[in-house]
Amino acid sequence: MNILISNDDGIDSRGIASLAATLKEIGNVTVVAPRTEQSAVGHAITMKIPLRVTEYYKDSTFFGYAIDGTPADCIKIGIRNIMKKPPDIVFSGINHGSNTAINIIYSGTVSAAREAAIMDIPAIAISVANHEAKHFEYANKIAKELAYLVVRNNLQKGTLLNVNVPDLPEEEIRGVLLTQQGKSKWDDIYEEREDPYGKKYYWLTGDLVEVDNDLITDHFAIKNKYATITPIHFDLTDYKTFETMKSWNIPEYFKNSNKHVK
Repeated sequence: MNILISNDDGIDSRGIASLAATLKEIGNVTVVAPRTEQSAVGHAITMKIPLRVTEYYKDSTFFGYAIDGTPADCIKIGIRNIMKKPPDIVFSGINHGSNTAINIIYSGTVSAAREAAIMDIPAIAISVANHEAKHFEYANKIAKELAYLVVRNNLQKGTLLNVNVPDLPEEEIRGVLLTQQGKSKWDDIYEEREDPYGKKYYWLTGDLVEVDNDLITDHFAIKNKYATITPIHFDLTDYKTFETMKSWNIPEYFKNSNKHVK
């Protein structure tokens, strides 16, 4: 199995080192990751500055390739320029901190996996639910098992798996659940502050508004010590509203829009 690994915490993070070591047990691993942390950059790609690729070593041993770009950049370059042939599967992680509910939209970790899905390659984003994560063992175990499951069962093109694991020893995790994306979201505030020179600046803060209360959702399941697997895709169409809006007769309405809008 040929495996490409990336992340958004940067190539020197503990999570990606742990995942790479584990997946080398089952395949040929290529690591292509951002040189520096790229958390919450979403699906940004670099367009107007050059991207440089540097060989990266850990303890004098070649580890992978560092990119001066975003997680999505890393997937594009990894597949198109670095690997000799497309990978059988792509992993993004192990991320430090959960990527559940609305966080999925902002996550560079999830976006790296989504970029692979756009390129029709099976992909898995995997996170441990603590920014100071200590326990990667069970996340690695899930990663190995999912690699076999996904390749064997032909995950639908365009779909990726978003995995979240509690930061706990395996014996304290209550199980693994198939979940949906939760709806909890952030009530963001840009707090106004003043620098030593008397000039104003703003610092993002806020509180999480928790609305999920069912184990079918990733956010609530993680809070209750379950690991979660959520299938997601990049088709953002709201199909229910699409069907409802057919009754609006959009083509005819805009054909005669000069009669409605003054």
